Amino acid sequence: MATRKKATSAPTASPAATPEPVGTTPAAAQPADWGEMAAYMMDATQRTFLFWDTLLNRGNNYIEHLDQGTPPLLKFEHEVVLDGHNLTPPCNYALLRLVPPAHMPVNPQARPVVVVDPRAGHGPGIGGFKMDSEVGMAMHAGHTVYFVTFRPEPEEGQTLFTVMDAEAQFLEAVIARHPGLPKPVVIGNCQAGWAMMALNSVRPELFGPLMVMGAPLSYWAGSSQLNPMRYAGASLGGSWLASFTSDMGADRFDGAHLVDNFERLNPANTYWNKYYNLWSQVDTEAERFLEFERWWGGFFRMTGSEIEAIVENLFVGNRLARGTVKAGDRTIDLRNITAPVVVFASWGDNITPPPQALDWIIDTWGDERAIAAAGRTIVYVLHDSVGHLGIFVGGEIARKEHDQLVSSLDIIESLPPGLYEMKLRDKAGLSDLRWDELEPGAYTVHYEHRTMDDIRAINPEGREEEAIFSTLSKVSERNAEFYKTWMRPWVQATTLRPWADALGKLHPLRLQRQLLSDQMPLAPFIRQGAEWARAHRTPVAADHPLKVIEKQLAAKVTEQLNQLRDQRNEQTIEQARKLYGPDGLGKQFPPDKPDAEVAHDRALQALEAARAAVLPDIAKGGFAEGVCRIVLAGMVSIGAFERRSLRLARLLAQLPGGASLGLDPKVNWVQLLKSQARITAVAPVEALNALEQLLPDATARENALAVSAAVMMIEPTLANPRSEIIEFVMATLGADPDRVIALARRLTDAIEKPAPTRKAASRA
Repeated sequence: MATRKKATSAPTASPAATPEPVGTTPAAAQPADWGEMAAYMMDATQRTFLFWDTLLNRGNNYIEHLDQGTPPLLKFEHEVVLDGHNLTPPCNYALLRLVPPAHMPVNPQARPVVVVDPRAGHGPGIGGFKMDSEVGMAMHAGHTVYFVTFRPEPEEGQTLFTVMDAEAQFLEAVIARHPGLPKPVVIGNCQAGWAMMALNSVRPELFGPLMVMGAPLSYWAGSSQLNPMRYAGASLGGSWLASFTSDMGADRFDGAHLVDNFERLNPANTYWNKYYNLWSQVDTEAERFLEFERWWGGFFRMTGSEIEAIVENLFVGNRLARGTVKAGDRTIDLRNITAPVVVFASWGDNITPPPQALDWIIDTWGDERAIAAAGRTIVYVLHDSVGHLGIFVGGEIARKEHDQLVSSLDIIESLPPGLYEMKLRDKAGLSDLRWDELEPGAYTVHYEHRTMDDIRAINPEGREEEAIFSTLSKVSERNAEFYKTWMRPWVQATTLRPWADALGKLHPLRLQRQLLSDQMPLAPFIRQGAEWARAHRTPVAADHPLKVIEKQLAAKVTEQLNQLRDQRNEQTIEQARKLYGPDGLGKQFPPDKPDAEVAHDRALQALEAARAAVLPDIAKGGFAEGVCRIVLAGMVSIGAFERRSLRLARLLAQLPGGASLGLDPKVNWVQLLKSQARITAVAPVEALNALEQLLPDATARENALAVSAAVMMIEPTLANPRSEIIEFVMATLGADPDRVIALARRLTDAIEKPAPTRKAASRA
């Protein structure tokens, strides 16, 4: 899902468009003389011709793209690996292998990456129509990249589960093409994020790490300020309208309707800012505008079954997080996902704000200890400001966040089970920084331990209002049942496919592109004017008095449209609260128990059972198990893993003389950390108390503490304990901090100083 505002990187009011409010007269905006006025009028006239010339090009691109069959708008050459049309049952999806440029050679030892684009009204290509994109960063890192695409029209009888089974076969094909390599990394953008989560829950053996980018997984979550869009379904009475619309399309739901809904979210950008930004900066904006509009104007269709399943199960029903969606005889339970899950969300995303992207963790797991006890790893990333489409196509995002996520996959897989937030910190001061303040090479990646309370704190309004949507879901089921029983037979009987197709071509979003093309009568005049403007272009300076007034007026229009949007949103929210609240239909259809409470009760039962299972063997093991428990205690103490820590853990086993410390080179430290994390999650105090038995003498204890300190790089913390856990461990083991710190520093130096040895070990 997407809005134009985010993809064009066009803010609601650009910085240049927000000077003093109208009514003030800055020095630069004093009355201009006739020469200045003539210069401005010449510039404005030239911009106007170039503006309309660009819109004609947009229309031509739209028609050309239709004539070509609406292929995916990828920057890269590609070949078809598997076509869903040839599968049984068929679907309109296909698997492509992207051919990297000559300067990006493939590393045959790098695991494959599969990028899945959203099917939410638009066509495929948003994840890879630029070099600086998810695809580009994966290629830059040497990965073979595959892309899941789809055609404009679905196959007859296609369902969401038809697509799910086809995508499973795509992953099987990728795995077969790369024998001996780890399972593929899968990147799911927006709608494809929840689709990949659902597939992962029923076929976890097909997945390596799963990255879900701007994906709505908790549809009721959010706040009235973050995403008023969620209240729109309340005013429409639930899912019946989606069913009616697809029936009017003769079992086809037009993606243009979804795009139109997205555009209504931000009318200032849709009707003014996007076009004003093009007109005011036409010399530099035209190419970017056309590139994005080529994708934004590709409208794809779904079957009625697909849109019904999406709306009833997800948008209105919110059944994914609670595990009540059925895929045939299979239940989609997100707790079945075994590989790490990385969730990317942004505060600038008004389609999928952070609560919608993250609250599924609470509703699915209930307690962060349950995540660790089950051996699962979830990492989330929060951006400060990027918009929805900027997550997929923003160049700065690709070069920083996507680059770091791709390069950190081995670290993410090595993390002990649990819930983490990935953050970048300044190497010099180790202080938190905004993502857009970071320079390449000036930061290091940290994985900070998080709890459910941290996720709850993301939504300052809390989750009490989700009760409204629980009531709405019940009302929606009644409305949908009434429509399907009494109205659908009549609608379907009177709707023919040719008539529905013809009606779809008259959609305003299609007409505005097709009519504004070289087919329009005035096109030759506009083209001639544009040629003249380019030949005699005389732009005025940005501080020209009339240009300043122009920007002020543009900002005023934006302000007025934003006020109208806010008034509309407030009315929609108030109506939903009155209609479905406790004084409205909430009396007749009381809300269910919150999913978070259900999940928490379930988590407590699971934790109690897991605790009973591990206590009899809590003291089994030796030096390696003791090291892992101290490392995990240190992680709790400082609250984070620095990305280098787990690489150090692997290298410790290869230290010269490491055997004398008790470091067995055969120990798989990553797997041992994971297994010990599951124990410490359910019995933390008992696990630390058992250290005396795992480390029976003073030498073993000091060696274990030194190894742990080197792994976690926490020597100062050991010398001057700042947490009860570190104090407890030091006191329990009775170690001399000075001797431990000295040995820890020698171990770290032995790893970090011999560069050739370190590089060879890293490659190994």
